[in-house]
Amino acid sequence: MNTSDLIEQIAKTTSRPKTEVKDILDAALDAIVAAAKKDEDVTLTGFGKFSVRHLAARKGRNPATGESIEIAATRKLAFTAGKGVKDALVLSKKPAKKATAAKKAPARKRS
Repeated sequence: MNTSDLIEQIAKTTSRPKTEVKDILDAALDAIVAAAKKDEDVTLTGFGKFSVRHLAARKGRNPATGESIEIAATRKLAFTAGKGVKDALVLSKKPAKKATAAKKAPARKRS
């Protein structure tokens, strides 16, 4: 699903025009990015949490030349799914089939 698919689905569900839904979605995403710029978390109860993760500077290798390079420290936006989302994603388990007991070889007589 891409952005336009999401907008279309929300528009159908809410009976709102696509342009209005697009404006609302853009505003929500802009608010999440603005909070991330300020190192603030955004928690959507029941859905999940957007947070900024800090990655320290480190050494790496240029795969083409093999030379050592410095990778600068950076920040990235991470998402942690909430309980409602985790529960929705759980695959239903099919009942396990009973394993048939392996046939035993007849006992040998001892002499």
